[in-house]
Amino acid sequence: MRPTDPVAILMVIAVVGIVAGIIFDRLAGPSWLTRQFAGSTRGLVTGALVGFAGSALGYHLAVVFRLRMTWVVLIAATVIGAALILWAWRMMR
Repeated sequence: MRPTDPVAILMVIAVVGIVAGIIFDRLAGPSWLTRQFAGSTRGLVTGALVGFAGSALGYHLAVVFRLRMTWVVLIAATVIGAALILWAWRMMR
């Protein structure tokens, strides 16, 4: 599989985004506002979906900036995008 194959791209975006969302949710824990309304428990689904969205955004920004798509660039772009969106999401809540 090449890094330009649409199935490979979607799989990398999904795996990186979901894993990043779960790790971020476990490490950061619920924010103050979430603890006030939802208690200390909450699902991992929201973090995984936000991580997926950030991962997709990172990939598309790499395409817009015309970066040469290798596996390293693909994974780095998705990780950076997921991390930035998860961080921004955390700051807004």
